Amino acid sequence: MVVKDDFLAKLRRYFNLNLYEVKIWTALLSRGVSTAGELSDIANVPRSRSYDILESLEKKGFAITKIGKPIKYVAVPPEEVLERVKKNVAEEAKGMTLRLEELKGTEVIDELKSLHTQGVELIEPSDLTGSLKGRHNLYNHLELVLKGAEKSVTIMTTAQGLMRKTEGLKPIFEKLKKRGVKIRISAPFTKENAAAVKDLSTVAEVKNSATNARFTIVDGKEMVFMILDDKEVHPTYDVGIWINSPFFAAAVEELHDLAWKAMKAPAGLK
Repeated sequence: MVVKDDFLAKLRRYFNLNLYEVKIWTALLSRGVSTAGELSDIANVPRSRSYDILESLEKKGFAITKIGKPIKYVAVPPEEVLERVKKNVAEEAKGMTLRLEELKGTEVIDELKSLHTQGVELIEPSDLTGSLKGRHNLYNHLELVLKGAEKSVTIMTTAQGLMRKTEGLKPIFEKLKKRGVKIRISAPFTKENAAAVKDLSTVAEVKNSATNARFTIVDGKEMVFMILDDKEVHPTYDVGIWINSPFFAAAVEELHDLAWKAMKAPAGLK
């Protein structure tokens, strides 16, 4: 049996299996019922490993042990495997969430906070910079930076970026507004993001920009800016830079302020 490497790679990624596991599993699927020895030969996996691998697959719900001599293994239908994996992932996530919630207010968190505070005190402000890869990581860090805002948030983004921020960051904007933080957002207005413009206008001052830039400035001190055009890069490969530099952030904000004066608010929301 020959299974292409790219297909095995997909199975490893989707089902969180190692290479030997996907080889044995696909071999078992091709036979329906088989012994460990037969499967090791078909999958080209060492016999000394096949029993451990099949035991692992059985625990994960991919196979069933058929009692007898010799012991045989029965393949679980792929549709059922998918449902089992989904259930297991959900249960593991729920368990991990509960364990993390239990850490709140404990000595473990206090100790970690103490370590972090001591570490930050030793860091030069110029060292508080970093590269952020992948849009998911970018937005996670944006949330962290925004949560610390005390006075102002200035955002310039693209037409698509405006819609993403409505979906992913509006709850944070609402909390900031309640705390009295001034939020300004500029982006090109289009028919596609008209609803997002209206939605964000309830929590921020939104204006139409002719510039396609992507950055966020918090309190004129901290800045996250993206270095790629979101129309031309896959979200996985998006790249941003986080910098904690009042000098640099304030300079960019001053330039934005000059452009902001010439920008127009949405019709009816001036």
